[in-house]
Amino acid sequence: MPVVALIGTLDTKGVEYAFMADRIREHGLGVMLVDAGVVGEPQVAPDITSAAVAKAGGSELVDLVNASDRGAAVDAMARGAATVAVDLFKEGKIDGVAGLGGSGGTVIATAAMRALPVGVPKLMVSTMASGDTRPYVGAADVTMMYSVVDIASVNQISAQILTNAAGAIAGMVKATAPELDVARPLVGASMFGVTTDCVTVARERLEELGYEVLIFHQTGTGGQSMEELVSAGFIEAVLDVTTTELCDALVGGVLPAWAERLEVAGRLGVPQVVSLGALDMVNFGPKDSVPPAFAERNLYVHNPSVTLMRTTPEECAQLARQIATKLNEATGPTALFVPLRGVSAIAVEGQVFHDPAADRALFDGLREHLDPDVETHWLDLEINDPAFARQMAERLHELHGEWKS
Repeated sequence: MPVVALIGTLDTKGVEYAFMADRIREHGLGVMLVDAGVVGEPQVAPDITSAAVAKAGGSELVDLVNASDRGAAVDAMARGAATVAVDLFKEGKIDGVAGLGGSGGTVIATAAMRALPVGVPKLMVSTMASGDTRPYVGAADVTMMYSVVDIASVNQISAQILTNAAGAIAGMVKATAPELDVARPLVGASMFGVTTDCVTVARERLEELGYEVLIFHQTGTGGQSMEELVSAGFIEAVLDVTTTELCDALVGGVLPAWAERLEVAGRLGVPQVVSLGALDMVNFGPKDSVPPAFAERNLYVHNPSVTLMRTTPEECAQLARQIATKLNEATGPTALFVPLRGVSAIAVEGQVFHDPAADRALFDGLREHLDPDVETHWLDLEINDPAFARQMAERLHELHGEWKS
């Protein structure tokens, strides 16, 4: 019988957890209750106690209680919940994870979810689900469900929400993915709207060559998701066309790269072909959300919810230095492709972000800081030119073949 782990603070939300556990059991699944509370006695008997969770996180429950430091307690229980969840999954004792809570409970339960492999069902019913969920979801396949009302009782609204949540996690756990006919090598490819044409052509060429291509939208977590799958051993070659998240991290946009962006494949020796896609832009929300300090910059309203800002020559020089440093440290097959006629669909001649001075700073910075042994292709093409895309794809195929042989 499949089993769902319910991880949360049973001292304050035990009644709600017991209600959801009963609903899950109605679907023919087992439930394992994991207590992560430190306030008082659990309202429902756990299968794994809060003392055990605290110890798994490197703490003693009595010390957390006596310290009366809620932040430190949440941090410790989050670490413990992650360890417990991974151990239970490795031992074959659970098949999915769900949680209920406010901010603290969401931190704890989603820490456990993020620690589990991609594909393990994960569902968080949270008061925080209608806001910025990036701190909770990260790059994992966590499903966030808005609780509408606080997780503070079982009432006419919460009863329906929790019943729906029970049905959702039960359905996920029972679902079986079909086996695909052929297991092909997985390639991770980075894409943004302004590099779609390039990635599409490259993907089609790689599929002709026998690969399966996973596309990652570069929204701040897209690059992280791709690189975590590289780290986990799923992806064995990277077509990093679009490195735009580095711009937001540098300048302060809303889609920043994580700290290890453009480092994981190189560190692990995985073949990678890299380009400069969308390094012409920093992302913000609606135009009135752009910081006042940037009011006089070259801004382009992509749609009512997205405003783009052109990177300056100074910023492009810094980006070049960052990229060169990361590629210089790569231990595996690496090639950089430079589109001299434009790094995005709107950076080419005649478009709103065409800026020869900024492009020159980017290219000159690469020439200055790249080690001579980093393979670099300087192509007099736009990034979305089909010829550019095909050359990237075919070089990745060659590097992958050399790496596998």
